[in-house]
Amino acid sequence: MLIVDKFIAAVTPMESEKDRADARAKAFAAAEPGDWLSLVLNHHLELEDALAAIEELSTPGERRDAFKEFSIFLVGHAIAEEGVIYPALAAHSEAGHANMAYSEQAAVKIEMAVLEQLDPLSEEFEDKLEAVKGALLHHMYEEESDWFLALKKNATPADQELMTNRYAEEFDRYTGDMELTDDEDEDEEDGR
Repeated sequence: MLIVDKFIAAVTPMESEKDRADARAKAFAAAEPGDWLSLVLNHHLELEDALAAIEELSTPGERRDAFKEFSIFLVGHAIAEEGVIYPALAAHSEAGHANMAYSEQAAVKIEMAVLEQLDPLSEEFEDKLEAVKGALLHHMYEEESDWFLALKKNATPADQELMTNRYAEEFDRYTGDMELTDDEDEDEEDGR
């Protein structure tokens, strides 16, 4: 682990699993089916699952493939938030949270670029992936526990609808409507 990674880990207190679960439950309670908040929250769940999958894989090829899929999904999610949700935060008197969100996502993207160059079975990869995971979990907690709940409460219904449509469009533009599940095999078996 790099010295800067150790410093960030030391000064960034991690929330407990219970704190994260409570925040997520509260956020899901505020979300409506198919709205921007439910899309974001579902992406957060998929990102956590994808990280867990990378950690469980044991061959370099499997890990590289899983990391690549995770990276595409993560960047698509980040671009959608950065292009739609964070500007809405700033427009609704949450500019400080928007600036923090941009900064946190930029830091994770930098770490992801470093990870891409590492041997996926090395200790350095494991350490860096753990740092990314910690940063990502903390970032999602901030969004779910406070930032996005304020936006959900303060944005007009018209703004909510616009955010929902634009978030989905931005995510799909980057990822091609990618999901981090293995639905392709099921689709082929069903003849789709």
